Amino acid sequence: MSNQILMKGNEALGEAAIIAGCRFYFGYPITPQNEIPAYMSRRLPEEGGTFLQAESEIAAINMVFGASAAGARVMTSTSSPGMSLKQEGLSYLAGAKLPCVVVNISRGGPGLGNIAGAQGDYFQATRGGGNGDYRHIVLTPASVQEMADLTVLAFDLADEYRVTVLILGDGYLGQISEALTLPEPTGKSFEKPWALTGAKGRSPNKIASLKLVPDHVLEEMNLSLEKTYNKITNKECRHESYLTDDADFLVVAYGTSSRICREAVNELREEGIKVGLFRLITAWPFPVEALQQASAKAKKILTVEMSLGQMIEDVKLSIKNPEIVDFYGRSGGMLPEIDEIKKRIKAYGN
Repeated sequence: MSNQILMKGNEALGEAAIIAGCRFYFGYPITPQNEIPAYMSRRLPEEGGTFLQAESEIAAINMVFGASAAGARVMTSTSSPGMSLKQEGLSYLAGAKLPCVVVNISRGGPGLGNIAGAQGDYFQATRGGGNGDYRHIVLTPASVQEMADLTVLAFDLADEYRVTVLILGDGYLGQISEALTLPEPTGKSFEKPWALTGAKGRSPNKIASLKLVPDHVLEEMNLSLEKTYNKITNKECRHESYLTDDADFLVVAYGTSSRICREAVNELREEGIKVGLFRLITAWPFPVEALQQASAKAKKILTVEMSLGQMIEDVKLSIKNPEIVDFYGRSGGMLPEIDEIKKRIKAYGN
């Protein structure tokens, strides 16, 4: 008997969060991620957890701050315009070194845009949309299975490094249904002596991002964060290289775009064209060294995005000869086309 089940991407993510030990969820409805709060509103009470629909995205992210400060595993989810509203809270979470998981099932923009899946939030996700020097880990699933697997990973990474982990999906991944095997709990546990759990038997803890003294206080905190981010960069880069060993041409993509690119690569290989796919699993930290290795023999690199070109900047920054990087993208919720990818690759010649 198979242990696979059929689930929608958003619901698989919600169940994986519960498997990972998330017992607090705060959110506000926005399409195309509404299945996540709907699922959590049903499942969390069954597990003794708390679901609360906040009055706004701003309220939700600040509730996340409170639950994390108390040592809980906590999650919120939203879609692109809602993510913009959470940026102040994300900066506060970084300044207070509080772990949490935030999900962006992104949609077409800018502004209210539409409810179709898109990848126009890459800059916001990887550069940090709030104020100050901070980063968060950005995981980019490409299947319903990864929506679940990377969610379990996200909670462990958040607690290990005391950072926000952002799961950057899109409306297509959130809405599709696929067979998956639900992940097992990792069994990892993380001590949180810094949490606000009551001061009986110990001196009181203090959690705040306000540090008014620049010298030896705020700068030292920023330097401490930088050490954490450097450690993450050295240890947590994730990617997939597909048929890259002998590739004359390389396609770079993530998320839904990478699924389309994989099919184009397979069809081009059947035609005798040596092309490979490099897929991001972490958009930050960006897998620089792995991309350098995968592209070492490539005559041309094609970045494919559901945007007008954002990831391409990191691709160009990562390799020694950025002039070989080309771009193909669709925006506003439109999907890249397999035939167009093949046409671009064939135009590069031998």
